Amino acid sequence: MPSNLAPPVDSTAQIGTDTIGRLMLRFSIPSIVGMLVHALYNIVDRMFIGYGVGAMGIAGVTISFPLMLVMISFSILIGVGANTLFSLRMGEGRKEEAERILGNAVILLFLVPLVVSLAALAWLDPLLRLIGTSEELLPYARSYARVILFGSAMATTGHGLSHFIRSDGRPGISMVAMLIGGIVNTLLDPLFIFVFHWGMAGAAWATVIAQGLSFAWCLAYFLSPKANSRLRRRHLNLDYRRVVWPLLAIGFSPFAMNLANSLLNVILNRGLHEYGGEAGVAVMGILSAYMSIIFMPTFGITQGVQPLMGYNYGARKFARVRHFFWASTAAATVVMVLGWATSQLFPAQIMRLFVPAGSELIPMGVRALKIFTLAFPLIGFPIMGGNLFQAIGKPIHSGFIALARQILLFIPFLIIFPKYMGLDGIFYAAPVSDVLTCLLVAVLVARQMRVLRQMEPADP
Repeated sequence: MPSNLAPPVDSTAQIGTDTIGRLMLRFSIPSIVGMLVHALYNIVDRMFIGYGVGAMGIAGVTISFPLMLVMISFSILIGVGANTLFSLRMGEGRKEEAERILGNAVILLFLVPLVVSLAALAWLDPLLRLIGTSEELLPYARSYARVILFGSAMATTGHGLSHFIRSDGRPGISMVAMLIGGIVNTLLDPLFIFVFHWGMAGAAWATVIAQGLSFAWCLAYFLSPKANSRLRRRHLNLDYRRVVWPLLAIGFSPFAMNLANSLLNVILNRGLHEYGGEAGVAVMGILSAYMSIIFMPTFGITQGVQPLMGYNYGARKFARVRHFFWASTAAATVVMVLGWATSQLFPAQIMRLFVPAGSELIPMGVRALKIFTLAFPLIGFPIMGGNLFQAIGKPIHSGFIALARQILLFIPFLIIFPKYMGLDGIFYAAPVSDVLTCLLVAVLVARQMRVLRQMEPADP
């Protein structure tokens, strides 16, 4: 951490007083840059694997992804709940409680994923077979997943701390943490794959080392006296009544949502393998990498605006909460429209980023891209709707939105549509689910906006 870093001057208090546009730019742009860099982990890995290992390598990463999502679920269980409480307490002016939440979160962010990853490593091959890995893909998936799981506790702790840095009023420092990881991963991938010939394990080691450096940067910030909120030894003892149980209650809905997403990916991969073989799984791996470039700016906006809405809700400035929601929704919609236009106009060029021009994956991938992204212009609204409820401490609403899309809509469509449309049915399941989710969120958000308007007369 640079020694000349100037301490923030009322950086959190400005969240409740500065203009909406200025705060959106200040918090969201670093988050967007950071999330785009985070997307590089997936994209760079799959690009170098595609050219250095081949389609089977991409399929191996894709088929093991549900295991990674399970690990992420446990970090979300702690990180989202703790960060929501942290933002609310800072908005209420209760800094000591906010620092207690930070200390408890660091312990949980490291220990819980550590235990889960050790269990996964002990039963790695059975778990990979359980999620649908074929014997042909097993060596590729095993080589990659083993290394990623080894470093998962450090990675999840660093990722969680980067969110706290934003909520602490220093989004630029959080962005630097993610830039460090993304740049290092991009440099190490070709070195480990093409020079050292480590193959799948090389791509995984590049990711783990990069994430370790991001973790070190974030930890150094909160240990520095320049931080607005400090990581203090007295707050490392778990306070179950005031911190642990409340943050787990808030984080449970996004935790369940991410577990549902892991189940969805298992069903998706099984369907892709049944109707499209290893090529179908590999194509979805490329789609996922491309879509991360589109979704990460949107997720960056959500991460940037979440502490802004949480702080102002805690400070009872409800009109500002509404304004932040609509401004972030408009920004997210612009991003998703651009992503939709790119995928519809240049699908072949996108595919060639990952595989050679003559690859058999390109025709299948072009069709998949055009279908899968049909509803992209609508997606920004439901994403921001879920983020609104999460930010104001209503995780049940947020979780219901996500679970409705994943469990009630997408998974049944993944099972039903292919029976009538084959492989295309798997791709059409996504846009149909997105359209119906958008209608559901419109009802929930309209009700919440009415509530916020009714509360505004009491706004100090």
